[in-house]
Amino acid sequence: MVGGLPVFLRGRVLRMRAVVAVVVLCSMPLLAQSRSAQSRTEQDKVVHLNQIQVVGTHNSYNMGFAPSEGKYFEEHYAKAYHGLEYHHQTLTEQLNAGVRQLELDIVQDPAGGRFAHPKIVELTKEAGLPADTEFDPKHEWMKPGFKTLHLGDLNQRSSCVLFTECLKEVRAWSKAHKGHVPVFFLIEDKQGRVSQLPGAVTAEPWTAPTWDAMDAEIRSVFRESEIVTPDKVRGGAATLEEAVLAGRWPTLADARGKVVFLLYNRKSAPGYLEGHAMMKGRVLFVNGRPGGPEAGFVEQDQGKADEIAALVKKGYLVRTRADFNTDQGRTNDTARRDETLKSGAQMVSTDFPVSEPAKWTGYIVGLPGGVAARCNPVNAPTGCVDGLVEGKGK
Repeated sequence: MVGGLPVFLRGRVLRMRAVVAVVVLCSMPLLAQSRSAQSRTEQDKVVHLNQIQVVGTHNSYNMGFAPSEGKYFEEHYAKAYHGLEYHHQTLTEQLNAGVRQLELDIVQDPAGGRFAHPKIVELTKEAGLPADTEFDPKHEWMKPGFKTLHLGDLNQRSSCVLFTECLKEVRAWSKAHKGHVPVFFLIEDKQGRVSQLPGAVTAEPWTAPTWDAMDAEIRSVFRESEIVTPDKVRGGAATLEEAVLAGRWPTLADARGKVVFLLYNRKSAPGYLEGHAMMKGRVLFVNGRPGGPEAGFVEQDQGKADEIAALVKKGYLVRTRADFNTDQGRTNDTARRDETLKSGAQMVSTDFPVSEPAKWTGYIVGLPGGVAARCNPVNAPTGCVDGLVEGKGK
């Protein structure tokens, strides 16, 4: 005790304590930084890909309508236009703003040119409306290969026309933002009639070679090491579902900087699985039914919160939607948005991410604190810290 020391030593001891205190205080920021960096590293070892939550966009490529196209569509198809009065920024801008799930609708066009002359362009001219910006200045719709397309002949303006160009854009962003949480691609194949416009061009049916060609286009852009594939998740398990229910989704330590591809249309799964049972050798996870051998990803666009939460707790990867047909954007009804975020669905999709508020009410869908990803509110490990999953969009 200082009080028991001779008087001539007391001052010296007190001064030494003061020096030590200053040194400790000055060291605290560095120690805190070290602990924070280590905490993220340690957290990444225990938090799995299915134990986070991100916000996605619906029809992410959709640029909406040019002015005269929009006017014509609204006048002739008012109800349909009501549900389509939204548009998105480029994929890069969405990723910069924190979106981590993208949806691409694709049609096959092996010869090129099948969708190069949408009827709505001619219809606006016949109606005497002002000319819009050129539909295809780069002549990309004439090139062979898969195209991103919403409604043939009516709603075709896309921020990335060629499927491979969409993929290249995301890969470039990924390489410039190393360490991001996985980016999820929801792929919707379109076949047959893709528009209600009388006489509209139809999309060709998909066959086994079509699915092979789609996988090949993906692998022409992303390396195998950059993709979380069904084979990697299944490992030595007898079925994909067995692996998923056993918690074998990769950890963030293994999944950062990678992409995940999901097949939206459940009815298309048999064609994709033909010759590839359990998705062996395939790129996409099919939209499975709980209890089925291929179940890993389960679409629940209109699912109820408790139903979604039950699936998430079991280990499935779930995508749902926070809003439909611009209705919530027009009324600022946040009930479903709030329910879906609480449900634990790993991907909550919207027409109105934070960077693209609804023009009528300002309605948006985003994660608390503006982060791009957070600990899943239903199944994340105890002690998981949102701020260490991924920060705000940049």
